[in-house]
Amino acid sequence: MRLLIIADTHLPQRAKRLPELVWNEVAEADVVVHAGDWVSADLLDELERRSRRLIAVFGNNDGAQLRRRLPEVARAELEGLRLAVVHETGAAKGREQRCARDFPDTDVLVFGHSHIPWDSVADGGLRLLNPGSPTDRRRQPYCTYLTATVNAGALADVELHELPRR
Repeated sequence: MRLLIIADTHLPQRAKRLPELVWNEVAEADVVVHAGDWVSADLLDELERRSRRLIAVFGNNDGAQLRRRLPEVARAELEGLRLAVVHETGAAKGREQRCARDFPDTDVLVFGHSHIPWDSVADGGLRLLNPGSPTDRRRQPYCTYLTATVNAGALADVELHELPRR
């Protein structure tokens, strides 16, 4: 099972549209994960149309329309892998311990908010992933997204992709 993991798209504020490379990944993915800060529901509508399966949450910049349609925390089981998605996890310091405490029955936690890619493992084995942003690099050298595969309950082939500068 192929995953595309994105967050913090901020459309149309930070960009007019998602980069074509990301849309190509949507077409290849079995599951698209979006960790919030959509800003406009137009992208949600389009991802729902073009994704085989979408797992998504709202972020702090998402208004009432998106909050009515999306949860604050999403959970799914993918071939035995227990996945959770949330927008914010708090400060980087102590993140692993906090998330292991708050998501005890989770194998992988996807989050956003910072626009800073993150890949770590907490005590107990919880994997934490932040894909950065495909549209707003902020203090990062590139806009980014993640892909991964799930096979028999295990996450593999996690890859951070850097998008060409526009």
